[in-house]
Amino acid sequence: MIRLLLVEDDANLCYIIRGGLEDMIGGYEIMTADNGETGLRIWKETHPDVIVADIEMPVMDGYEMVRRIRETDDATPILFTSGRVSPKDVVKGYELGVNNYIKKPFLAEELNAHILALKLTKGIRSVNEEEIFHLGTSFIFEAGHALLKQTGGKEQTLTEREAALLRILCENKNKVVKREAILERLWNTDDDYFASRSLDVFVSRLRKLLASDNTVQLKTIKGVGLILESPAPGG
Repeated sequence: MIRLLLVEDDANLCYIIRGGLEDMIGGYEIMTADNGETGLRIWKETHPDVIVADIEMPVMDGYEMVRRIRETDDATPILFTSGRVSPKDVVKGYELGVNNYIKKPFLAEELNAHILALKLTKGIRSVNEEEIFHLGTSFIFEAGHALLKQTGGKEQTLTEREAALLRILCENKNKVVKREAILERLWNTDDDYFASRSLDVFVSRLRKLLASDNTVQLKTIKGVGLILESPAPGG
């Protein structure tokens, strides 16, 4: 089952595409949003396998939505749809991290073909497939079970927020993740001071859990964000 987030302000197109993918083609679970702000919220809550988004939308356009998603998520495939795609639009989208474009109008079968092509190249994950990350020389993080395993059989079950934070860092391993992007994704509060101090506590906890392996380091880049440094498997 492919979990697809469709961000589109044209209600008729949403209805047609949803029906075509879920009922005619099958193998899809479709979530919809009519603007980028709602799409951003649903992405945070549901972690879809693929995102299909219009560019021109009210409240928040597709460009801004993708920019904010890519601050913490480089893995989820994103396709832009638009009736007017100029070379400038294409360049801007790819610079933000979009994987492909589909020109409107399009059929559900055409969208399905694009998604299947992404599945071959980007590895869309099954809803039941747990994500496993190798950290340092001795840790394995099973994100689906919020479980941190270490060579020798030691296991530590993480809290929901610990696991969510470690997952973001693992997905962006060896890259700096902006502090503001993490706070926006994991702390749904207007109290910036509380959220910031809370993040510091969770970072401290994760550092203690990873401290026994000096090949993995969770570092703070002052004034910027966090980076999880770890060698590539077999490196």
